[in-house]
Amino acid sequence: MSEQNENQDSRAGEDRRDSPRVPMRLKVRREGADAFLDRAGDLSLGGVGWVGEALDPGQTVEVRFALPPSLEEVQVRGEVLPPKAGMTGPVVRVRFVELPVELELAIARHLDDQSNDEPRGAR
Repeated sequence: MSEQNENQDSRAGEDRRDSPRVPMRLKVRREGADAFLDRAGDLSLGGVGWVGEALDPGQTVEVRFALPPSLEEVQVRGEVLPPKAGMTGPVVRVRFVELPVELELAIARHLDDQSNDEPRGAR
């Protein structure tokens, strides 16, 4: 593992929790499954989340979503984290793994654009 990756890993939990989240339509497929399931969730720099049936922590999933203004979906791999209790059910959390730098930058731009569009005091 490179020094840069080690530094990123040590900051990942800290930095990514501070990342804003925006609503996003997701398609999720368990590794080895045939079909993607539609989910209404949220996107952050480090991963995605949605309220629904809990998945096994450590399980690998594939996630698809489209970053506006493009309608083209991107597909990424993620690792299921332990669920959190949400107001309407368990919150499934997925951390991105092996995210290409270009896609990470595109996600960061989208999050920034969305937070700049928010009215002041909305957070």
